[in-house]
Amino acid sequence: MRRDIDEALSDWPYDPTLGEYHAREVRARDGRLVLQARIELGILQIETEGRPDGVRPHGMPTYLDYLRYRSSKAKARGGSSAGVWTMSPEHCVEADREFIQYYHRRMAWLAVSRYDKAIEDADHTLALMDFVNKHGMNDEYKMSHERYRGLVLFHRTQAAVASALAKNRPEESIDAVLEGREKITKHHKMLSALLETDETLDERMIEQLVRLEEKIRENYSVGPTLREQLDDAVAREDYERAAALRDQIRAQTSGR
Repeated sequence: MRRDIDEALSDWPYDPTLGEYHAREVRARDGRLVLQARIELGILQIETEGRPDGVRPHGMPTYLDYLRYRSSKAKARGGSSAGVWTMSPEHCVEADREFIQYYHRRMAWLAVSRYDKAIEDADHTLALMDFVNKHGMNDEYKMSHERYRGLVLFHRTQAAVASALAKNRPEESIDAVLEGREKITKHHKMLSALLETDETLDERMIEQLVRLEEKIRENYSVGPTLREQLDDAVAREDYERAAALRDQIRAQTSGR
């Protein structure tokens, strides 16, 4: 039995000049759906269910689940007097492994236009970042991940916008852009204060979202969305108008 993947590599050449993440969905021999990503060193095969590598760390669905278990167990042992549980160096190494795996699968989902799945994986990464920010072994380790929170938020926003446009919901896509931009801007301010510089990845992503919003409004003739009108009504203390807009938003959301 041949064990090399020369044929697969030759049929799918790597081209770094394209500047895109190349992925595809394929059926494995047992019929399950997997993702494949073309990278410089070869091809990654990624599971679509559970953790990207198909492993259950310590019997848990993900390493984040295991970390949460360890934290809650330590808290239960210590009672109300227990302090914040801290990750060990080994925990940090394994958490990093999961960060990388979810990055590749998130990018693969975006590449194959599976936006709902990209959002799910972005949410997992953000939850893992939240855990690390609370339980990381030191500030340096925490910051090594916090500096990329804006990028994950950007990918999530891209997925939410694309999903809304695919469903012909331009107003929803504008709301997704505005929500994503607000979160990235908040993170940018926090990160800039900590690093004492405005030169972060967030700044460029915020600019991209501003241009994306302008493009969507122009192409789809979108004026102020219901959520924007609601924010304006609340700011003007027009609570009767705000209540009516909330009802419209609720009806719109429940009808989807």
